[in-house]
Amino acid sequence: MGIALLVISIVIILAYAYIMFATPYSLFLLRLTGVIAIAVIFGILAWVGYALATTPPKPIEEIEKEIEELKKLEEETKQQAQRQQQK
Repeated sequence: MGIALLVISIVIILAYAYIMFATPYSLFLLRLTGVIAIAVIFGILAWVGYALATTPPKPIEEIEKEIEELKKLEEETKQQAQRQQQK
């Protein structure tokens, strides 16, 4: 599988370079590349926005519970550090 990806990538790079420098279609290829790049970037941005807009927030009670658990863990860590310093 890895070798196939390597070979396919090299073939595409060489074909791209050939079209860019040895044919009259270089301007078209640049425009196509730009459109695809913008579509991919803003497509991902739209997907992230959709995910943020449609994911329900956590209930406040759950967040408070997590904060309390973190505080307890922090206190235990401090106590363990103090015990180690006393030894």
